Amino acid sequence: MEIIQEGRVRLNGAVCSEPSTPVDPERDHVFVDGKRVQNKKYEYVLLNKPAGYTTTKSDRHAERTVFDLLPAKFHHLVPVGRLDRDTEGLMLLTNDGNVAYHLTHPKFNIEKTYFVRVRGEVLPAEKNRLEKGIFIEGEKTAPARISGVKPLRDKTELMMTIHEGRKRQIRIMFAKEGHTVIYLKRLTQGPLSLGTLKCGSWRLLDGREIDRLVRL
Repeated sequence: MEIIQEGRVRLNGAVCSEPSTPVDPERDHVFVDGKRVQNKKYEYVLLNKPAGYTTTKSDRHAERTVFDLLPAKFHHLVPVGRLDRDTEGLMLLTNDGNVAYHLTHPKFNIEKTYFVRVRGEVLPAEKNRLEKGIFIEGEKTAPARISGVKPLRDKTELMMTIHEGRKRQIRIMFAKEGHTVIYLKRLTQGPLSLGTLKCGSWRLLDGREIDRLVRL
């Protein structure tokens, strides 16, 4: 605001004195103190995280992080949300803070779907309690959806959709019902889907995916 009032901003060659002046980043040229203001280039990388990799690069004790799977040119990006070390699946990394905020803040209720394999048989009553909410540290989890329940000999496979992001939430929820999660993989996050991306591989988002994220 102050730099505009001081006449230090020029728009397409003319001094801009009105803060509410609309600017088209694709067509207009903005200068501050004679220097061109460049639009920040946002980058979006979708990674299929394998088990055994930590999400953060700030953990000095981590043997392997997700950044070991990416070229150095993407090491400035930030993971959107976290997957614990033993969990696989979809992870978005970006420098778009607005998208990251909308994907992770609880008030936006962005859904995430996981493939889950647990020890033992998940009974209908247990499924019902998990969907209604489990108390973790005195606070009840938000309603969840469980589908595709497939009982096997000594374990159960299912799909679970939640919109919270508590630490190790799904593992703790099933532990409360007496089941140990032996495999966990995130398949979707909001409008993003892992698809056929191989474990340990990454790709850039395409234009349609980016558009869906921006519209969040």
